[in-house]
Amino acid sequence: MALETDIRAFLSYLRVEKGLSDNTIQSYGRDMEQFWEFLHGDEEAEEKKQEIRTREIVRSDLVDFLAMQYKRGLDSRSVARSLATLRHFFRFSMLDGVIKDDPAATIESPKIRKSLPAFLSVEEVERLLAQPDEGSAVGVRDKAMIELMYSTGLRVSELIGIRVGDVQMEAGSLRCIGKGNKERLVPVGKKALKAVEEYLKTARPQLLGERSSPYLFLNRRGRAVDRISFWKLVGEYGRKAGLRRALKPHMLRHSFATHLLDRGADLRSVQMMLGHSDISTTQIYTHVVEERLKQVYKAHHPRA
Repeated sequence: MALETDIRAFLSYLRVEKGLSDNTIQSYGRDMEQFWEFLHGDEEAEEKKQEIRTREIVRSDLVDFLAMQYKRGLDSRSVARSLATLRHFFRFSMLDGVIKDDPAATIESPKIRKSLPAFLSVEEVERLLAQPDEGSAVGVRDKAMIELMYSTGLRVSELIGIRVGDVQMEAGSLRCIGKGNKERLVPVGKKALKAVEEYLKTARPQLLGERSSPYLFLNRRGRAVDRISFWKLVGEYGRKAGLRRALKPHMLRHSFATHLLDRGADLRSVQMMLGHSDISTTQIYTHVVEERLKQVYKAHHPRA
């Protein structure tokens, strides 16, 4: 079968059997589309574009594709992600009996310099939370969203996917569906619960109007707030708060984890709250705390 057909089968496998999220599948799809376009770049006739088959692809094709990405100015992290996608695809193709040998098996991943995640100080979080206009329905909603994200460390996709029934006010927790459709229970702080309760009483009925929606956070049309809108509003509030760098939603998640560890939380508990399947992913935050302690030492010790 043609490569294009095998790619569709691969993406279907990721959705149906692996249960990956739509965002993750779209990311895999973009990587595979770029690879497909690279292989067909010199073909002119439309009918010829269907002739490349998965079993015809060799190691040098992958090496040339990755080299092309570097020439386009992509960094090592982006190239490594593309290679990871190709490895998944060819492993799937072997299991499916499409190929006998994996052309990606002997290709080494680019060396990636690990960068510490950016986070806010407690004072910066307070400034950020003071920005939404609590005299408007949208402002009350935004305050509740930011409070909840900082209080729980949710991903953006998890935050906008919360349904009204997922929040357990009396228990002080919420039910969250994370990556791979894995469910977890996350504790929620008192201030975030209070902000959500205020939103439910005053702002959400205004945004909902005569419509109905199971989702907790709604836009002016009564529909669930989308990822792009949340990115934009967080960035705008960050600018109003005078933060030292452009604010992205994931920085609230990083701040949540860093502040917990900074105050003595154990790594295993933070891992469970973040929904990390591997504790090594969570360990990056211990490096953040260590680095901050080094900076404090150098700034204040007389012989540093």
